[in-house]
Amino acid sequence: MRSMIAAGVAALACAGGCRGGGGAGDGDAMETGAVEEREAPVNRLGADDGEAGWRLLSDGTLDAWRGYRRPDVPGGWSATDGGIAFTPGVESGSIITRDQFTDFELAFEWRVEERGNSGVFYKVTEAERAPYWTGPEYQVLDNAGHPDGGQPETSAGANYGLHAPAEDVARPAGDWNRGRIVVRGARVEHWMNGVRIVEYELWTDEWRALVAETKFAEWPGYGMAEGGHVGLQDHGDPVWYRNVRIREL
Repeated sequence: MRSMIAAGVAALACAGGCRGGGGAGDGDAMETGAVEEREAPVNRLGADDGEAGWRLLSDGTLDAWRGYRRPDVPGGWSATDGGIAFTPGVESGSIITRDQFTDFELAFEWRVEERGNSGVFYKVTEAERAPYWTGPEYQVLDNAGHPDGGQPETSAGANYGLHAPAEDVARPAGDWNRGRIVVRGARVEHWMNGVRIVEYELWTDEWRALVAETKFAEWPGYGMAEGGHVGLQDHGDPVWYRNVRIREL
């Protein structure tokens, strides 16, 4: 399987190569402009990453995670090849970080099979029966093979159901994509493969009006928490995550 990763993973600057403007978190190691077609160390922090506040959430174990509204990890999730994988048909259930975060930068790589669907939640609370009832979702998807790829608001990298990506930069099923979520106060950014594709603000009148027009209107707490857990979605399809790391801002 071809591995896709940014050149100079340990660098802290885009070297002028990132697209999407000067938002929060620009210049991080995961968002360098050039992309190398090469095998790279998985789930390791560079020499400067610790000083910059990064810590791994995929360290070859699932110690940083637990099931949603349960103390253990559902059996479908495993620490595989240094990353995190979900295998359907074992035991279902999404997982969330044991820790909670308010302002943060989350970087990760993701891969799905054809027609695959998953997602990364953030600001998740456990006040409701499902994580997507409270936490916005960075969509993880095979755009070409899954029906959700036909609607921009539900395509890969979207703030699911609410904000469409500015452009489709997702790679084909089977290839690794680099994702990044930056949350600073009310401002949220989604990045994919070095491009800022979504930016929006929580809690504004515009936000409330947009939510009111979607299925999320059923849940008053949706997207309203100041902080919460990061979550990985079980949508019933195989999915792989690696180099999952976070730093608080």
